[in-house]
Amino acid sequence: MRENSRPPASPGAAVVLATRNPGKVRELAVLLRPFGLRVLGLSFFPEAGEIKETGVTFADNALLKAGFTAKATGFVAVADDSGLEADALGGVPGVFSARYSAGEASTDAGNVEKLLKEMHGVEAGRRTARFRCCMAACTPQGDRITAEGTWEGRIAEKAAGENGFGYDPVFLDFETGLTAAQMTAEEKNRRSHRAAAAAGLVRLWPSFWDRWLRVAAG
Repeated sequence: MRENSRPPASPGAAVVLATRNPGKVRELAVLLRPFGLRVLGLSFFPEAGEIKETGVTFADNALLKAGFTAKATGFVAVADDSGLEADALGGVPGVFSARYSAGEASTDAGNVEKLLKEMHGVEAGRRTARFRCCMAACTPQGDRITAEGTWEGRIAEKAAGENGFGYDPVFLDFETGLTAAQMTAEEKNRRSHRAAAAAGLVRLWPSFWDRWLRVAAG
């Protein structure tokens, strides 16, 4: 579906992902395919406005984004908040992963560069880290569900790989020895923190969606 297509008229025919990040839209659309619904990004709703991530946990931010988007669009909204926790840095960058290097002006490349600089000289045994994700779904009326997932690994000494986004080029998977950016989309979706969170959300989805359809039917 082209991003400039119009959204469906019925709020029971689609869900909205609370992001304009095209990498996340592609990745989450695959993970949410079991829902059997059309998946839209926020680019369909330019009037929705910007979402301020003011939470202190991943769950706080996921619920904030999903709730805001559901009310702004009239559709059920799904949001994730995720980030990287480096043990040698006390869990940093954590919830500030996307804004690590330069606040709201941060870029993926800048964030990776800062992380590698902060981790310079840290020996291999202390480079353990994890990706953590909380995924939330909210209705415009405030009904909600959440699920979480983690992906354990370590920080590489240099970036490698061309796939993915964010910290993927410097996150080494324990089992395969590959960075997340060296994996195919299929490999990553089998192992990732978002895959685990999405699987948890899928398990909770049937009763949540049934409640929403009854409300939407009026």
